[in-house]
Amino acid sequence: MSKRDELIAKYAADLKDKCGVKPDMDLLTKVTIGLGPSIYNADSSTVSGSDDKELATVKNNFLIKKLGLKASADLDGAIDSVIEKYGRSNRNKYRAVIYYLLVKHFKKESVY
Repeated sequence: MSKRDELIAKYAADLKDKCGVKPDMDLLTKVTIGLGPSIYNADSSTVSGSDDKELATVKNNFLIKKLGLKASADLDGAIDSVIEKYGRSNRNKYRAVIYYLLVKHFKKESVY
């Protein structure tokens, strides 16, 4: 099993256990591959739910640039609801899991 496959399995477990979501493994794999080498770096593989600068990066680089959404208050609300679903007290919020949940939230699976 490759390192990427191990990480995808870890993300799937987080989706099931912490978010109560049955993951679409094909989509989760595509989202993970889309993140490139950042998934192997301890700092860039996670998202700080309390860091406004980090959340702005998720909004601008992922939701607006990657998914092609228009800037609006809905984006902040969606990020907030995904962080809430993942668990604010959960220290390790994996970027791949957050992005997967956002793709599902906006029904943008077609991007992948």
